[in-house]
Amino acid sequence: MEFCLCTERLPTPVCSPDWQVLSRLSGNRGLWDSVRQQTSRACASDLSLGAPTLWEAFCCPMESFCLRFLSKLQCSLLNDVGAVVVQTAPGKVVTHRGGTIILPCRFHYDMSAHNPDEIRLKWTKMVEPMSFEDVFVALGTERRAFGSYRGRTALQEDGAGDASLIIRNVTLQDYGRYECEVTNELEDDAGMVKLDLEGVIFPYHPRLGRYTLNFHEAQKACLEQDGILASYDQLHEAWLDGMDWCNAGWLEDGSVQYPISKPRDECGRKDTPVGVRNYGYRHKDDEHYDAFCFTSNLDGKVYFLKTYRKVSFPEAAQACKKNGATVAKVGQLYAAWKIQLLDKCEAGWVSDGSIRYPIVNPRARCGGREPGVRNLGFPDKKYKLFGVYCFKAHHHPFLQVSFPLW
Repeated sequence: MEFCLCTERLPTPVCSPDWQVLSRLSGNRGLWDSVRQQTSRACASDLSLGAPTLWEAFCCPMESFCLRFLSKLQCSLLNDVGAVVVQTAPGKVVTHRGGTIILPCRFHYDMSAHNPDEIRLKWTKMVEPMSFEDVFVALGTERRAFGSYRGRTALQEDGAGDASLIIRNVTLQDYGRYECEVTNELEDDAGMVKLDLEGVIFPYHPRLGRYTLNFHEAQKACLEQDGILASYDQLHEAWLDGMDWCNAGWLEDGSVQYPISKPRDECGRKDTPVGVRNYGYRHKDDEHYDAFCFTSNLDGKVYFLKTYRKVSFPEAAQACKKNGATVAKVGQLYAAWKIQLLDKCEAGWVSDGSIRYPIVNPRARCGGREPGVRNLGFPDKKYKLFGVYCFKAHHHPFLQVSFPLW
């Protein structure tokens, strides 16, 4: 019997009787063993009872992992008493930095066959294909969060079978795919949830010039400018919104790509189609490119500081400090432009020593016909004089959110 798996990266469904191949494609540990056990003869013989076809169950279109659990759930309820079945939401859940989000996950099992205290709930985050880091574990009344998730995570526990995870004060690093795994003494099952963030992508290169960053330096550069390396999904979405950039940059998965909305000879020939151009996966230590960074909502405000005269970079840093602020980072300026609609036709210093200014409403003498953050390069910090963009964080002296662990 053949089973099909659809993925967003493959133009057509892949059908194979090789369960190891399916396991590698799905990236979901232990899942296919459970599927194989519960959907062979039983599921095929029960189609007459109203179970959906295998094509509907296994090849429904999705953005992430395409396995659907309806067929598995019906078959297990009919044939396999005691089986644990996990269901997660299709598609993705979306929030912004600083927000609160629920990663939905429910599980089904025969309550008469198992003590609820024997059920272990485990949330992990995918950091590499087939590599996960622990996020949250619950067994009976015991709870434990890990790493940066401590104090920010808890189970929703809205009735029996609810394993949904609440994440508060969401960070840029929380973006990605999470696995909800439910285990009893004999059975286990898992499902995936994708957490997406509202935000903006910005291309970046340092003062040294273009194509000077290896993968690790690109990661560091994005972090220093209040961002993270963007994902392919984020870059593709930016391209759909009209992003056009002629320099290749690192993405979080180690690939190098760039978005083209207006083909031209200097960007891979004028007669080539629009799209996200892909150089493939490059050597992370030896090869050098720019970076595509991603940032999200600001917990503060970016503003152009009025000074009685233009200032050098050291003077700009002092001026922001006296105003109870810091020189804005590149990512903060992009977030203010995209999310807070900051529009200022005044060139000013930002923290990496470059000169930039944000334009929401293009107009004459403000740098072109398209909205965006204009970049005038990296002038001499000591002798060149400009304005400055400052960032002042919001303070929440009475806000403290934590979850007790017991």
